[in-house]
Amino acid sequence: MPIHFVTYFLRTILISNLVAGVGLISMGLPAAVTAATSPFHYTVTVAEDLASLDIHARFDRAVTTLSARAADAGDYLLGAENCADKAPLRHRGRRLVLPSSGITCLNYRVNLAAAANADRRNQGLSSANVIASPAVWLWTPARAADVTVRFHLPVSMRVAVPWLPEPPLSDTYRIPRAPGSSTAAAVFGEFDYAEFDLPGATLRVAVTKTDQVSDPQALFDWVHAQASHVTLAYGRFPNPSPSVVVLAAGPSWRGDSPVHFGRVVRDGGESVELFVNRSAPVSTYYGDWIATHEFSHMMLPYLYSRHRWISEGFAQYYQNVLLARAGQYSHERAWRELYEGYERGRSSRPELSPNGAARDRRGATMKFYWSGAALALIADVELRLRSDGEQSLDTVLGQLDECCLPAADMWSGPQLLAKLDTFLDEPLFMPLYRQHANRTGFPQVGPLLERLGVSARGDAFRIVDDAELADLRRAITGG
Repeated sequence: MPIHFVTYFLRTILISNLVAGVGLISMGLPAAVTAATSPFHYTVTVAEDLASLDIHARFDRAVTTLSARAADAGDYLLGAENCADKAPLRHRGRRLVLPSSGITCLNYRVNLAAAANADRRNQGLSSANVIASPAVWLWTPARAADVTVRFHLPVSMRVAVPWLPEPPLSDTYRIPRAPGSSTAAAVFGEFDYAEFDLPGATLRVAVTKTDQVSDPQALFDWVHAQASHVTLAYGRFPNPSPSVVVLAAGPSWRGDSPVHFGRVVRDGGESVELFVNRSAPVSTYYGDWIATHEFSHMMLPYLYSRHRWISEGFAQYYQNVLLARAGQYSHERAWRELYEGYERGRSSRPELSPNGAARDRRGATMKFYWSGAALALIADVELRLRSDGEQSLDTVLGQLDECCLPAADMWSGPQLLAKLDTFLDEPLFMPLYRQHANRTGFPQVGPLLERLGVSARGDAFRIVDDAELADLRRAITGG
């Protein structure tokens, strides 16, 4: 029997079981339609009304532990059984209670509607699509590696997940190891989807649906443009297959900002979530820095919280540098944004060091976000001076990309900076860390900015075209 016919036949039976009200799916899939190379394979069948997920799992060996990552996952589990003998399985919190001999296959059902209702990312969405993190519906063996998931979807529906597509099978994904920085979004239902090629990457973009009429192509064009900014650092995007989810900011978001919030989620892959004001014209999004900031984060591994001031600062630095190189900011605006940011960092909790600000963020947010940006500027200028412009922060991060990105684990700040130093003839980053990380106050960038021709007298900000390092300043922002 041809494989495509087997797939169609099984999908028809699975959906028919759901419509008829059959409890748990109790049939295994033949090897022909599973990912044979994966020791842990899941088939997820999505209900047409987006109310539930029926999940069938097959393991190439007996497993004795199965759990979900979210503490409340058990709240959404409607039932589970060992599909070998149809014995029901109980759960304790987020763990299934398994026989001591283990199981090699599992059937279970998840209340997708309830899980979505508890996820704040659904606040601005229409009923045509829902979001529920895999953390609440994917129950896997402990320390499972090489997991594949295949989705069976009703006609006209899609799924968007941060995992890696696994061709040639459609709607099949492999879950890479990742730091688990937060809980990724899985989007189910009817939404707009497009893929864009960037140097070194294919961007997978899902634009969720709201009750408002919108132009998805305008949103795709905006995401494409903002992600392209990152390629202006060293010529390519730092992740070959990232996903992006554009979400409507829900009623809990206040203010008129065109882009309310964004974040990078490193959970089974890397994805960017962008919460936008769908009432604002998309043309106004281009003046906002949030998307470029988030995409810039992908140029570094995910750092432990005690050192995240470094990665936040590098993203602060690059959001302004890249927006200037792309022509979205003027040369003067980019340096004004940097200058004013450094001033805010300098006046924030002067009794704390950058590491101290990471431990105690109360009133120290600007120090936390701008201390690393000061180190980025100092390092960028020094690298360019050492090498007559042959090296820069751009080139060093490009070497980091070649060796280490996307990173499967969390890194410490010193681990990152020591790695950057391995690309240099003379260490720079760790000496800067030792000089500033635990020193109270703020890294002194004022004299360096003066040499670059960036200064202010009172309220008068100015760019000095004939300053000592004016050519270097222009090289940084392309002005």
